Amino acid sequence: MRITSRGRVVSGIALVGASAIVLAGCAAAPETTDGGNAAPENDFLPCMVSDSGGFDDNSFNQLGFEGLNEAADEIGVTPITVQSDAETDFAPNLDGLVAQGCNLIVTVGFALSAATVESALANPDVEYAIIDDAADNDFDGELDAPNVKPILFDTAQSAFLVGYAAASYSKSGIVATWGGLPFPTVSIFSDGFAQGVEHFNMEKGAAVKVLGYDPASPETYTVTGGFEANDVAKSTAQNFIDQGADVLLPVGGPIYQSAVAAIADSGKDIALLGVDADLFVTDPDTEDVILTSILKGIKTAVSEVVTAAAAGDFSTDAYVGTLENDGVGYAPFHNFESKVDPALAGELDKLKTDIIAGTITVKSYLS
Repeated sequence: MRITSRGRVVSGIALVGASAIVLAGCAAAPETTDGGNAAPENDFLPCMVSDSGGFDDNSFNQLGFEGLNEAADEIGVTPITVQSDAETDFAPNLDGLVAQGCNLIVTVGFALSAATVESALANPDVEYAIIDDAADNDFDGELDAPNVKPILFDTAQSAFLVGYAAASYSKSGIVATWGGLPFPTVSIFSDGFAQGVEHFNMEKGAAVKVLGYDPASPETYTVTGGFEANDVAKSTAQNFIDQGADVLLPVGGPIYQSAVAAIADSGKDIALLGVDADLFVTDPDTEDVILTSILKGIKTAVSEVVTAAAAGDFSTDAYVGTLENDGVGYAPFHNFESKVDPALAGELDKLKTDIIAGTITVKSYLS
């Protein structure tokens, strides 16, 4: 399958959160989750390398970790997982897992793309899968290594629905979205979100404004420069609140925490939108502000890839999560159920059906 990635930023991602599984040094072998005993119960050994967000990030590292362990439990093996604390850990962590006999190594996040491809080329007998990246660093539309499976998600489709919902909910007629860094797998959320708002405006004769992202000028995308929950992330959220936005979509792991803090400081009725996982479930601190979340089926996708590999059915054909295969979706409105338009749920169901049927086209770097 040809997958073209555009606009990748070649730098490490620094997310907050630390796993209890930490690499002692850049050149050291990774610690194992079974107390150093790397031998599994049968001959198949699945492994995983996180990015620097850690496996407790309430986002894609954690979801990938859960998917790996779900599959491992089903297969009856003990996986090895190792956290990367910095970009310099990627290659040593991969080397350490290869040395321990891993049959399948899943890498979490686009920041690991170059290191994953390099390791895959050096170890053609090992199978690899990478979450949120096409393994196409030269952007020619082809895999850079013949033993890497991309696990991708067309989240523009589900973000379209959430953008429509945000426009419907907004009282000020102003919503905002921004990201940590302008990776395609980050901006895809904001792109779909803006398209959904545009569709709402067209259908309802409204004029809801989107701050932070313009599909016609993606180069002007507002980013915080990283994925840390810090003063820059908080001030970015506060700036959009000051401009009148009453629905906020921050894209990029823990930067949503800074938006929560900005909402609290504002004293205003501001709704938050989550990404990857249902923040209402994963972070109770968001219960009073979370409208919904744009979901990626990372756990299910990783579990399926690992299970297939264990059965000898590994394929490098890209997995692309869509609305049709339930690889992407959106969370319930939870505490906001009584606050949204009663007709909204039916409208979103119809939009979902139209997107799956191709009646409505949602553009993204994957389409």
